[in-house]
Amino acid sequence: MAIQREPGQKGINWSNIAVGAIMNMVTTLGQPLEVLKTQMAANRSQTMVQATKAVWARGGVAGMYQGLIPWAWIEASTKGGVLLFTASEIETAGVGMGVSPAIAGLLGGMGGGIAQAYATMGFTTCMKTVEITRHKEAAVGVERSTFQVFMDIYRREGIKGINKGVNAVAVRQCTNWGSRMGFARLAETMIRNVRGKGEKDSLGAMDKILSSSIGGALATWNQPIEVVRVEMQSMAKTTANANRPAKLTILNTLGFIYKENGIKGLYRGVTPRIGLGIWQTICMVSFADYVKAWVKKS
Repeated sequence: MAIQREPGQKGINWSNIAVGAIMNMVTTLGQPLEVLKTQMAANRSQTMVQATKAVWARGGVAGMYQGLIPWAWIEASTKGGVLLFTASEIETAGVGMGVSPAIAGLLGGMGGGIAQAYATMGFTTCMKTVEITRHKEAAVGVERSTFQVFMDIYRREGIKGINKGVNAVAVRQCTNWGSRMGFARLAETMIRNVRGKGEKDSLGAMDKILSSSIGGALATWNQPIEVVRVEMQSMAKTTANANRPAKLTILNTLGFIYKENGIKGLYRGVTPRIGLGIWQTICMVSFADYVKAWVKKS
């Protein structure tokens, strides 16, 4: 993902904000995997088949795209620009200082992930999770639009309520994109070595997709952080369990989930997340590299 600058070129490549926003909008095609991942993380006794049936029962195809409009679109269009811009600048600076592509990708992904979490993702991720987990309201006859939910939370809890779980989001995004980009760049280096290519030699499309797939799949090692994030933001079980801490933090939520569901509970939803991680990494690393090269030539 490092920006290939011309000799003597200086300054910041602002076009990466637009490229990141566009490419991350493409990743929202994977919303059904996002919904399944969140459903399983919030209802940790469900298998993937049970989660699929539960989501489908809420609205068929529309249920599989719950939370897409407007929150996932708002999130994608903003966080993508922040991620690609920040990660590219950090990665390019790292490579320029002689850091290996894998380490530069790791640092770029970590920095980009943290930046997008605090700049744009706190309230959008929270609201997207609320939309997916608040179906029990409808079951008892409570009808609220997505913006009514947003304003109700804001009036009741203020900015903190809207950004509930943002620290968990930051930890997740830091480890997510640090791992995805770091593993993807490492895989690219290994593929180049196998094919006898140098660092300056370009890889074919299938090699890029393969390396991104490896990065996206391996990055799901941090699934416990995602399950913690969903539990902190979920509206489905705020009063369902007397053992659930009244004031959730990352650590006490982690402890609560482990006591209730064990190690398996902390990795609930990892299967759809692997698919989602592969798709997002292909879009934001492999495809984004090609789009940035095309923008540079234009």
